[in-house]
Amino acid sequence: MAATSGRSTTPAANPSDRRFTPLGERPRNVTANARISDGREKTHMRRFARSAWAAASLALLLALPVQAQSQRWVGAWASAQLAPNAQNSLAPEDYSNATLRQVVRLSIGGDRLRVKLSNLFGTQPLTITAAHIAVSAAPDTARIDPATDRALTFAGATRVTLPAGGELWSDPVKLKVEPLAHLAISLHYPSAPSVQTGHPGSRATSYILTGDHTAAADLPGAKTADRWFQIASIDVQSEKASAIVAFGDSITDGYGVQPNTNLRWTDGLIERLKGKNIAVLNLGIGGNRVLADGLGPSGVSRFDRDVLSQSGVSHLIILEGVNDLGALNRETAQDAPTNARMAQDLIGAFAGMVAKARARGIKAIGATILPYSGSAYYHPPAEAEAARQAVNAWIRAPGNFDAVIDWDAALRDPVRPTHLLPAYDNDGLHPNMAGYKAMANAIPLSLFESR
Repeated sequence: MAATSGRSTTPAANPSDRRFTPLGERPRNVTANARISDGREKTHMRRFARSAWAAASLALLLALPVQAQSQRWVGAWASAQLAPNAQNSLAPEDYSNATLRQVVRLSIGGDRLRVKLSNLFGTQPLTITAAHIAVSAAPDTARIDPATDRALTFAGATRVTLPAGGELWSDPVKLKVEPLAHLAISLHYPSAPSVQTGHPGSRATSYILTGDHTAAADLPGAKTADRWFQIASIDVQSEKASAIVAFGDSITDGYGVQPNTNLRWTDGLIERLKGKNIAVLNLGIGGNRVLADGLGPSGVSRFDRDVLSQSGVSHLIILEGVNDLGALNRETAQDAPTNARMAQDLIGAFAGMVAKARARGIKAIGATILPYSGSAYYHPPAEAEAARQAVNAWIRAPGNFDAVIDWDAALRDPVRPTHLLPAYDNDGLHPNMAGYKAMANAIPLSLFESR
């Protein structure tokens, strides 16, 4: 031991008995010996104390419930953010000293949650003077269950200022929520955002009323709008849950679904997965393209934020590309080489997304692009259909994705395979409600049994 290193092997003299003084040595000073002994004693005591503290800490850690050690945040609801156009925005005067109550449906439950607010497209800081969350009385009402009402805080404060271009999580809040529960998030604004941030395709009704009514049981006389603003994500704490991100365009966003009915294909998947501790996060944007901005940021530019930054993601479903192909030929039909280049660009973008997902341990599932030759909006030429087939062939090829959902095969008309089956067709481009249900039912749940 270091404490004995370099010491003589000759027996030490006993100061009370000169017979034990080694030959040629003078008796050692008793006071010096005592000091040395006392110093060594203190060193050993300090080492013992440190060891005892470490042992006690380890024992306490081992005594804690396993659940307390393994809880993590998992997304239970999310929405892709964009800067809405004038048609999809609230009037600036509606924000002045107003409460905005918005209703969302969670896909999994929990006992603790947190909420992310977004000012992603704002050019100035945005102040929210109060924020509350509660269980909604029903999907289509501003009423809440008052017993479940909780004030949201941010770093302990009820007032929060969202930085320009930024997003902030609330502090964790204790609130027991069941799977498929509807929650109401109420925000009080002193004034309008510089640029609005939200999600036009909410398929859910929001309520606006002058004054701070964030804790009110109901908002009688409120204006309504089928939009979401400022709310980006809700996470719950869970030991075993995970999340699937559905990344796509208006087909994922639920074009044609009536407000408060929860009939998107993602809703059908949520219901099929109930009780399995797997959330479904809908990050679709109507009109979204993979390669170019349009109605919202392009798929490649928003992928990191809308997929990789979500909490607890284990799986990803990508259904995109029809708007890239359609927009290319909408005004003027392009030749075969131009459409072939578009197909290759889409394939390159998908390959990049898959690589990013795999690097995060996320299983990437590719969905084939649905037929759209019946679309009066896009009226695709044969060259665009050939490009769609080329992209779908790459999606189906083993190894490009970790798994495939072949919605092209599930929804196409066997008589006219470039068209949707009439029973599933809304407008030649989007499925109808039966089509969305067929999409949800065509997904093998075995895809999500393991990473």
